[in-house]
Amino acid sequence: MHPIPAPGAVDDSLLLAVIHSSNVPIVLLDGAFTVLAASDSFSRTFALDPLAVESRKFSELGEGEWNVPQLISLLSATAQSHARIDAYEMDLLRAGLANRRLVINAQKLDHSDGTKVRLMLTIMDVTDARIAEKLKDDLLREKGILLQELQHRVANSLQIIASVLMQSARRTQSEETRANLQDAHLRIMSVAQLQQQLAASRLGDVQLRSYFTDLCRTLGASMIRDHNQITLDVTSDDSTSTADVSISLGLIVTELVINALKHAFPGGRIGTIRVGYTAQGNDWTLRVTDNGVGLPQGAEAPKSGLGTSIVAALAQSLNAQVETTVEHPGVSVAIVHH
Repeated sequence: MHPIPAPGAVDDSLLLAVIHSSNVPIVLLDGAFTVLAASDSFSRTFALDPLAVESRKFSELGEGEWNVPQLISLLSATAQSHARIDAYEMDLLRAGLANRRLVINAQKLDHSDGTKVRLMLTIMDVTDARIAEKLKDDLLREKGILLQELQHRVANSLQIIASVLMQSARRTQSEETRANLQDAHLRIMSVAQLQQQLAASRLGDVQLRSYFTDLCRTLGASMIRDHNQITLDVTSDDSTSTADVSISLGLIVTELVINALKHAFPGGRIGTIRVGYTAQGNDWTLRVTDNGVGLPQGAEAPKSGLGTSIVAALAQSLNAQVETTVEHPGVSVAIVHH
């Protein structure tokens, strides 16, 4: 493609040479919008007889399909130096031929003869590109619908599995087995809750405040018998997170809340568990705090169990650190990412 002359002192001989040697659709008009020259590509692309293009009014080309009022108005404004056509899109409608989507640019040239008006038009056929874009959008939309349906089904399946585990827990005579089944039930329910959040989000991002709130509501309904005795509070900013990160955060919350409910309030003790999340840029902190009895010391200090190992592994996968602080009263566990 040969370069179009920049605005400056140009004459018709140079313009004609550039246009006739161009391999893209270019048209040169005078002030009355008569075609002075047109590239072969213009005639070929738009099925016009090259001999019937030059010396004709631009609006009369073909069967009059170029006589588009808005385009003619823009050309008039450009000829009077009041405007410049940049990426004007229009549909070229022709009888017996497929419609084409065009992008038109036009500028007024500074002719060597200051009394003459010259307009240079470049025309790009973007029909195929627009069709490809629409197909891509349609495929993405269809993919999104299928993903939402999959997420609904996964959530439903997880809830069914959790229900079966709970039924098994009620039937077993072993306290240890019952406790393990209940723990598995809660962990599965936390993932199912996230799947429901994902299904409600077309973009796949999870609003963490509502997710943590729903998750804690599910945990509380499963494990807290008297909500006047133990309460679960959630405080979070307006952060959102991707699905992968949200799954890990949800599982961490599940493990820490389960641990607090099991150990922080023995003997009917009244208390509160707080789940908080704050973020600033790429830094964030997830914190679960209780005002219970705290951590036993010495020989009674608890050994690291499955829950502790899960939290540590999940924090490592998020490139975060686990920070445990003994409060007065209670314990605070923070997952910190810097």
